[in-house]
Amino acid sequence: MSGKLDAASLKAQIAAGNGSATLTTVQGGVLTAKDDGNGGIVLTDAKGGQSHVTTADVMQKNGVIHVVDAVLMP
Repeated sequence: MSGKLDAASLKAQIAAGNGSATLTTVQGGVLTAKDDGNGGIVLTDAKGGQSHVTTADVMQKNGVIHVVDAVLMP
């Protein structure tokens, strides 16, 4: 996803979406973000694969990086 979506903004989108937020990647793929129940975020790709955000808000010039613990597929 292009831009600067920090963890606080993502959590706000999840709350506004009644527990989940649908995100579109730069290449047009879809990810679903949910609260993992422990204050973290879990991402689910279109094929059902899941990944947890292990390090959030790594600020870069061209956006924000969120480190995940598994590969997400388009």
